[in-house]
Amino acid sequence: MAETLADRIRILLEDMSVDAVEQVVVDYVVRELHNGRRLNEILHDPYVRNRLSEERVAKMLDDPSIAEAVDQAVHESFEKREFGFGD
Repeated sequence: MAETLADRIRILLEDMSVDAVEQVVVDYVVRELHNGRRLNEILHDPYVRNRLSEERVAKMLDDPSIAEAVDQAVHESFEKREFGFGD
């Protein structure tokens, strides 16, 4: 069955809105990582869970800004010797 132009526009707009929500959550995760929180803890926040499905969270983790923030947090942990293994 062929999609109408209206269907195509609707799908495009839905995709754009999901991408915008995902970017807001990426910004939140990066900010919380810079505040010293653990990624696993942040990913279980209601703020994240209420906005993205499990699949979208997994996709979001591929974002380079999250990888950079995690790398920086790990680097800072080693500098401070605060590994958090016993917490």
